[in-house]
Amino acid sequence: MYKELIQKSLDYIEDNLTCEISAQELSERAGFSLFHYYRLFQTAVGLPVIQYILRRRLLGAIYEISCGSKMIDAELRYGFETHAGFYKAFVREIGCTPAQYLKRYKVKKPYRINIFEEEHIMVSHKKVTTILKAWGLEKETVSDIYYEGTGNKNESAVYVGSDYVLKYAANLGKLKSHIAISKALENVGLYAATPVETLAGEEYIADGELYFCLTKRLPGQQVKLGAMYEEGFAEKARFIGEVIGQLSKALANVEALVEEADMYGSVVNWAIPQLTGKLNVSEQVFRDYEETFGALYEKLPKQVIHRDPNPGNIILAEDKWGFIDFELSEKNVRIFDPCYAATAILSESFEAGNGVKLAKWVQIYKNIITGYDDVVKLTVEEKAAIPYVVLSNQLLALAWFAGQEKFAELYETNKKMTEWMVSVFEELRIE
Repeated sequence: MYKELIQKSLDYIEDNLTCEISAQELSERAGFSLFHYYRLFQTAVGLPVIQYILRRRLLGAIYEISCGSKMIDAELRYGFETHAGFYKAFVREIGCTPAQYLKRYKVKKPYRINIFEEEHIMVSHKKVTTILKAWGLEKETVSDIYYEGTGNKNESAVYVGSDYVLKYAANLGKLKSHIAISKALENVGLYAATPVETLAGEEYIADGELYFCLTKRLPGQQVKLGAMYEEGFAEKARFIGEVIGQLSKALANVEALVEEADMYGSVVNWAIPQLTGKLNVSEQVFRDYEETFGALYEKLPKQVIHRDPNPGNIILAEDKWGFIDFELSEKNVRIFDPCYAATAILSESFEAGNGVKLAKWVQIYKNIITGYDDVVKLTVEEKAAIPYVVLSNQLLALAWFAGQEKFAELYETNKKMTEWMVSVFEELRIE
């Protein structure tokens, strides 16, 4: 719920960049104390609110200048009373003079930040080569990354040579979360994509409105979803559960500035109202969810979680294993991760009416949970809550797809998947 309010703040800031905006006004609009608002904003965005506003104003002004506005007019429009004040703020915040920036880049309208959506940012290989000068790697070959399961292009990272990955984002908060968690995992001996420092000793650099972080490319192979149904699937699933259990134990001691999610509240107050009348399920399903899971929810252990531990984000080598992509990490119930891994496998392979494959998935799901339990030791309440967490994942995903034309196909697939999941809900219970 906090993220919705912070997103409203971001939208308000973006719509009022040429007006006077104070942190006090924003905190009152969000309904928080100023101190609490400062913390929540920096957690979600990665920058203090005043610095964020300044940065957006600088980017807005330089964009208008690039479009032909007189420099002094753009400066005044965005609240800078003197050219000297604009100049000093620009150099301090952006890292070069306005003239250098205009010469160096083809200036585009600043990205509008949405902390709920995956960022799709177009960064040319030429631009990447320029960025790599910070690490002395500008002569390395730059190549695109494609997901093995779908063939889709990764739009927030590229390979640099054979040894590195350059990640980029408009949301600094997600990048900082990735860095903090990766370092913590490395400290306990796990594979993690930790940052490679620049020649100046920095973990990331800002360039215009984007932030760039170079990491080592982890040795080993990503777990392939298709292989989960092949011979030995039960053992593979149990191993996945054990691996995620080890991740949970490592993350339990991580002090990372991440958002605290309210999964139950999000489902009850947002997902279910979004889906009412759209699913071929009994109303009793939602009543049971609210009553039974509602009674369990506050008793479930909560900690920092990965949030997206699908098999493609697990890296396996001969003697070690690890995880990549921690940008979505948050504080949530710890059993979210193994449940999400199971639903990720199902969503990539779901075939309505394929009884053999669906029955095999139920076994995959149960073995993931068994493997996780072998490492973490689930509480009685967690075992009772697991099928509801699985259903929560599905309801939240379906509600997100609902009403968005570009996700129409995904919505229909996930609708069938949700209805099937409800039909076998009793089989999902963990003893």
